[in-house]
Amino acid sequence: QVQLVESGGGLVEPGASLRLSCAASGPTFSRLVLGWFRQSPGKEREFVGAISLNDGTSYYGDAVKGRFFISRDSAKNMAYLQMNSLKPEDTAVYYCAARRSKVVTTTTALYEYWGQGTQVTVSS
Repeated sequence: QVQLVESGGGLVEPGASLRLSCAASGPTFSRLVLGWFRQSPGKEREFVGAISLNDGTSYYGDAVKGRFFISRDSAKNMAYLQMNSLKPEDTAVYYCAARRSKVVTTTTALYEYWGQGTQVTVSS
């Protein structure tokens, strides 16, 4: 069982930056992908981005490409989501998710473990 804990959410103004962290703990897996998803009221959960802790391969959703960047600290089993040029439409609960694989995927159902989520609000 992998436990995931997100941190770093908050209220920011449009154009600001924010960094989220995801800490994974539990059994040590040889392959692990950490992903970020978000969900706002009345909408489906949306893929934001993901990274392989093994080789650093990353992939981003179209809505955040060029603004959001994911990095990793494999030794600590952590991933970070750097969010720049934030927009009001980025407001959502952001979830960290994990899958025991080397392959990064955008498919929500393929992620086996989920964190509790952290609220990000972009508003003036």
